[in-house]
Amino acid sequence: MALHQLERPADYLRYLQEHSEEISALFRDLLIGVTGFFRDAEAFAALQSVAIPHLFAAASPDSTIRVWVCGCSTGEEAYSLAILIQEHLETIQHIQKVQIFATDIDRQAADQARAGVYPPSIAADVSPERLARFFSLDTNGSYRVEKLIRDLIVFAEQDVLKDPPFSKLNLISCRNLLIYLNGDLQKRLMDLFHYALLPDGLLLLGNSETTGDRPLLFEALDRKARLYIRKTEAALPLTRIAGEPLFVPALPRIPSPIGPAPSPKKRAPSLREITEQSLLQHFGRSAVLADANAQILYFHGRTGKYLEAPTGDATPNLLTMARESLRRDLTAAFHRAVAKTEIVYLESLPVRTNGHYVSLNLTIVPRKVPGLSPDTLFLVVFDERPETDPPKADVTTPEALQAVMPPESRIAALEHQLRSKDSYIQTIVEEMETSSEELKSSNEEMQSVNEELQSTNEELETSREELQSVNEELATVNAELRQKVVDLSRANNDMNNLLAGTGVGTLFVDHQLRISRFTPSVTQVINLIDSDVGRPLAHIVSNLVDYNHLIAEVQAVLDTLVPLEAEVQTKAGKWYILSIRPYRTLENVIEGAVLSFVDVTSRKIAQQKQLELERFRHAAQIETVGIAFFQIDDGAITSANEAFLHMVDYPREDMVAGKLDWTSITPAEWLPHSRKAFKELRASGKAIPFEMEYLRKDGSRGKALFAEWRLEEKEAVVYAISIAPEPHPA
Repeated sequence: MALHQLERPADYLRYLQEHSEEISALFRDLLIGVTGFFRDAEAFAALQSVAIPHLFAAASPDSTIRVWVCGCSTGEEAYSLAILIQEHLETIQHIQKVQIFATDIDRQAADQARAGVYPPSIAADVSPERLARFFSLDTNGSYRVEKLIRDLIVFAEQDVLKDPPFSKLNLISCRNLLIYLNGDLQKRLMDLFHYALLPDGLLLLGNSETTGDRPLLFEALDRKARLYIRKTEAALPLTRIAGEPLFVPALPRIPSPIGPAPSPKKRAPSLREITEQSLLQHFGRSAVLADANAQILYFHGRTGKYLEAPTGDATPNLLTMARESLRRDLTAAFHRAVAKTEIVYLESLPVRTNGHYVSLNLTIVPRKVPGLSPDTLFLVVFDERPETDPPKADVTTPEALQAVMPPESRIAALEHQLRSKDSYIQTIVEEMETSSEELKSSNEEMQSVNEELQSTNEELETSREELQSVNEELATVNAELRQKVVDLSRANNDMNNLLAGTGVGTLFVDHQLRISRFTPSVTQVINLIDSDVGRPLAHIVSNLVDYNHLIAEVQAVLDTLVPLEAEVQTKAGKWYILSIRPYRTLENVIEGAVLSFVDVTSRKIAQQKQLELERFRHAAQIETVGIAFFQIDDGAITSANEAFLHMVDYPREDMVAGKLDWTSITPAEWLPHSRKAFKELRASGKAIPFEMEYLRKDGSRGKALFAEWRLEEKEAVVYAISIAPEPHPA
């Protein structure tokens, strides 16, 4: 309400009715999704040491271990349980099918769990060994659960209080869910879990949860870890489990903006209603309303004189409930009313009731009722005739009843009985003929149906064989597809390792120059992160120096399909060979471009050194300057140009053989000066130019100007310019 700046709950309710997305947001806010990997170490230790070995010990080799994780949230607990089961499988070295069903009412949480991607913070809950075995590290630093573990689990959206449960389970994990339910719902869930588990199945609850007042259903296996085992001798009423929902939420009552509606007041009956009710109670005839099958739908008045409940199963059938003295006449009259849909009236029927006979007038009235199926009902009215002169003796038989009647009435009654019997016999004959025709028709229909069933059976048999063949083909195709998936996964892993191992930065873009994929090495050249996938390349800042036409050159390659290469340098001083090529599919379709950056910094440095050496080689050919390379420690001359060898009059063979060193060309009186120059070389890297006499191979002397520089730690170069043909000792 605060986010939408609403003050009253009624306003927020109206806002919910107008914005369906707010209901989903409120639903997610009300859910509690606190979970983590291996949460509560004691419970998972009990699972690893007690529960999981119990499951595998009790299961047959060809059976499937079935586990249900209720309220899995984002999947950490389900994956933790799968890791323990996989470790146990590797320990016992036995192949056993395992199915883990993880359900949650939050679809978004189930989708996140199905992806199996978690932040780097899970390293605090998962050991390094398990991280290395069951997780892979993505480029953005997050952890992804390996396919081996993901294949064990099926994530689904489910309301455990309304949707049907899983069955034939070996283990149910329902941790920290019962604490949010009231006592009645907890009892129902305990009954449901008992029904869903196999004999000796296990139930794992949270730290603050117990089985409550259901000790006959479960027995504690590890009370501290809240691990329970199903009792096999307990029995549940089938009506509880036979598909009825455990909880049906009541529809919300939306208050009216005007206010609550006033409750209707009872209206006092009118004088007309009082009169009609009194007449019906005191002077109304008894009657029943029945359908065409003689099933009684409604009783009116006191019908006990004429109807009685038969022995056996209770059935509200008018003809079955009729008293024996009335049944024959009532049956004939009712069948005639149904067959001809006309009013049937029978007069002066003797009916035995309460130990004596009474005279009864019977009326059956058909009544059309639109909207009903069938739309014709039959009202059977029982009208007991009043006696004008009370009999002098008890009337206990039909003959006694007729004896007290006047002769005319007796003749009329006998004629009526005769007509009734004839009518009854005629009705019975017609019913038998009709039934015979119906039986013949039914027999023909049954024969036809039997032939059709035989034909259908043959078709089903053929279909079964075809389905079996298709099933075998599907199994073969499924195995091939599974192998292809494994090969594709292996090829994808090889490709990722190849791209990461070569160190070549690779960037893939589509026709619109949007980034579709890149390798980690390319981030040293272009500033990319994982969220940049899908962004245009022009929006990304690169680290290239004096190279601002990258977008234009990529577009030119896409337009001309001619590859392009260039040498570029980053701000860090590294050199790369940039190669831009079209991205071709196996069908030779161009779907973008591929940019690759190959690090050639070392080669560039080697080229520069080679160039410097080449320049130095040309400079060393100057005949007026003698150049020699020597070791600072012992003064051994390792290389020299022709000018230097000519000055000291030594052949190159002596230098190669190691016979030429600084001591051999330095007179004894100049040795202290040479040592001082070497000391300066070690300290500062160069010596102050100095004049010095030198010895030739034949013992003669010359004088030259010497300049020395240190090249490396132990190697130096000397430049000598002859300044006097004849030596002059100092």
